[in-house]
Amino acid sequence: MKNRRSFLRLSTFSLPFLGFNRLPGLSGWLVAGQPIVVSTWDSGTIANGAAWPVLQRGGKAIDAVEQAGIAIENDINCCVGLGGNPDRDGRVTLDSCIMDDQFNCGSVAFLERIKHPVSVARKIMETTPHVMLVGEGAQQFAVANGFPLESGKLSADADKSYRKWLEKSEYKPIINVELNQKKPALNDKKTFAPNKLDNGSPNHDTMGTVALDASGNLSGMCTTSGMGFKMRGRVGDSPIIGAGLYVDNEVGAVTCSGQGEEVIRMCGSHLVVEFMRQGLSPKEACRRAVERIVKRDPARARDFQVGFIALNRKGEVGAFSVQKGFNYTVTSANVQQQVFNAEHYL
Repeated sequence: MKNRRSFLRLSTFSLPFLGFNRLPGLSGWLVAGQPIVVSTWDSGTIANGAAWPVLQRGGKAIDAVEQAGIAIENDINCCVGLGGNPDRDGRVTLDSCIMDDQFNCGSVAFLERIKHPVSVARKIMETTPHVMLVGEGAQQFAVANGFPLESGKLSADADKSYRKWLEKSEYKPIINVELNQKKPALNDKKTFAPNKLDNGSPNHDTMGTVALDASGNLSGMCTTSGMGFKMRGRVGDSPIIGAGLYVDNEVGAVTCSGQGEEVIRMCGSHLVVEFMRQGLSPKEACRRAVERIVKRDPARARDFQVGFIALNRKGEVGAFSVQKGFNYTVTSANVQQQVFNAEHYL
């Protein structure tokens, strides 16, 4: 199964890698009136590769970010789409949200057997008075709107990873566990999602994309299969407007990846936007949000990752993370699929 480290090798094979610290700022990349797209991780090369043609031909940011989501959902990888790792009961559940320049937004959570949750989220945004649909209701809505119901079969890599995790955790899915007063294994720490996958990558990668189009409008999306082997029903920050994603066309657009529970507690993406509203640069705004997250529990922060990327309405880009290792991909008229390392707190 692909992970962001394999994407990094692909990216650096064909493109020169620039460390973020070597650049005084990213505004110098911009050409007046030209668009830009930024995605989390080096796997953002896939997302940006689908978004950039839309922006390049003068298309809307909202269309570009949806195409970014579709592209990464089509890819078989650990943490996004139906090919991702399942929950601890062996079923893949997807979360996604999308937001445009007019505060219109749509979201799905705990969605099963639908290939493109980002497009379902957009359909909710455009055709209903609601923002979020979840679970069976979200699936019913998707099918009613022409989205095919997939088999639900795990990808080969996900099935292999799941079987290996079951051996380590000794977890056994229990039917009607709520009727069993002893609840065997339910609260055993081994049965909870591990902090890291077997390859050493953090167990919570998300694809988030933000874009600015030629008309000066912003949009963003976020999509994930969530933590591998998570408790059934667990939902992180990715589908939550203001946590995993926020767009304010007067200020900027922000998305993030990492330990969703920590982001939710601080309304992370909204917090970064508000820091930018106060006049902070995108990077400094991301830094302040990370500092807020770490401050809550500095000792625990050493065991999780959260990384933010921000794009302001001027087209300036910034990022910051809790731990070393968070990177992001930028595509603009002057920058072709460049992967950058974010500065970090710890």
